[in-house]
Order: sequence, then structure tokens, then C-alpha cells
Amino acid sequence: MLPTVTIKAPKQLLNPATGYLTGYTHTLNPYSGCAFACTYCYVREMPVAKFRPEPWGSWVDVKSSAAELLAKELVRAKRKGPVSIFMSSSTDPYQPVEYRTGLTRSLLETMAEGDAPDFVLLQTRSPLVTRDIDLLQRLGSRVRISLTIETDLESVRKAFSPAAPPIPARLRALRKLVEAGVPAQAAVSPVLPSSDGFAQALRDTGVTRLVVDDFFMGDGSLGRRTERLGIRRIYESLGLEAWYDRDAYRQVLEQLKRHFSEERILVSQAGFLP
Repeated sequence: MLPTVTIKAPKQLLNPATGYLTGYTHTLNPYSGCAFACTYCYVREMPVAKFRPEPWGSWVDVKSSAAELLAKELVRAKRKGPVSIFMSSSTDPYQPVEYRTGLTRSLLETMAEGDAPDFVLLQTRSPLVTRDIDLLQRLGSRVRISLTIETDLESVRKAFSPAAPPIPARLRALRKLVEAGVPAQAAVSPVLPSSDGFAQALRDTGVTRLVVDDFFMGDGSLGRRTERLGIRRIYESLGLEAWYDRDAYRQVLEQLKRHFSEERILVSQAGFLP
């Protein structure tokens, strides 16, 4: 079922970065809501989702005239010093509605035309990001794409995030970004059950930077938010309860170390900072 899309006029786009993202000056969310509706998404436990009567994933708010507003806000923010942006903290900037609106692309155009931000991390799980390679190349070292690839098993992806893009498409997108010279990393976040060939599949994309994170380190509540979402039941239905453990990420980490330089593998918050 397609989400209900509503156009809304935002009062501001740039918000002060806090908590997990304190290494940034601002966060930027082109949309409210996210059609990918991943079962484990910590945003489900935040006010933006909990205070809406509609289920998470069934609605998306599109922020109108965002590029013009961003241009003004960047000028003001730059006067105070360097500007670093995490985009996005509570939505995917390349969810399906972006095909139609081009909202995220318009924001990148604004960034590419000016001298701010000094750095932007673009967090997504969508191959649509490759559409904007031309703008990402213009941004150069001012941008890093963090592409979520939390498993190499489609059966696991379908159990946890059935509306999200397939894993093979994400691997191809990561390879395309790397080949285009766009700074990029693979975000194994959150760690989900995977095969012994996961690290090799990532290595085959040509990526050289990775971040590994899990529910217990990365959901902002030491795993309590995730527990309230009932994620444990999905592991049990798959017969993979052993993966729902604070130390499960270590087996993925050790596999990655056999294929990548250890200094190129970052853990949790360190991998998402500028």
C-alpha cells in the first residue's frame, strides 16, 4: 500500500544536532515519515511517530519550498562557523516519493552551489542515491554517502524491512558510487543475521570504509527502544535468536577484518561522525 503523501510548509529545515549526532552542527530531514517502515527503526519510538494516529510507514510529509529555505538557513548558520549536516536522522532522503518530488536533489543542488555546508553525511538505504552522482561529485570531499547494507541475505531483509530496497540493488549502487569517485561507506547498521560471504560481497563493491552498529549501541537507549518494538520475535520466527545479542556484531566485525584493513572499519557512533 502506498503511503499518504501530504505537502507541508516547514518553518525551518536545519535543527541542532544532539545526542548520538553531537559531532554535527545540524540535522536535516527532507521528509517526515518514511515509507520503508523498517521494523527496527528507532524513530517508531519517537514523538514524530508515536503521536500520529496512522501507522509508521503509512504517511509521508513532503516539505515544500525546502531548497529556498535551506539556502537562507545555510547563510545564517555559516556566519556562526563551520556547518556539518547529518541527512537524515529520522527519515530516508531517498525513499520512493523522492522519485516524484526530487526534493532531496533540490537540497543537494543548493549545497553544491554554495560554500556550505562544510560537510554533509547522506544516510540512505536506497539505490536512488546514484541518480545524483553528478551533484555528489560536485560536492567532492564535502560529502560522504553512508549506504545501509545490514545483511547479505534477502530472506532476512524481507523479514525485517520488506518495503526496503533489495540487497543486491544496494550492493550495485555502492559499487557505482565507488567507481564514480564519490566518498562512500557501507553501513552494516543495524547488524542483522548474515552469511559467511557477507564481507566478501561488500569487498566486491570496492568500498574501503565501513561502519558496524547494532541495536544495543545505536538505538539511543542501549537497546530498550528496540526491545519495546518486539524485534526479538522476528529473530525467533527465523530461528536466529542467537543473533539478538550484544556480542553478535563481533562475529560480523571479525569477518570484515579478514577482508578489510582494521583501521577502515569503524564501530557505532565513530563511523557516522564527520
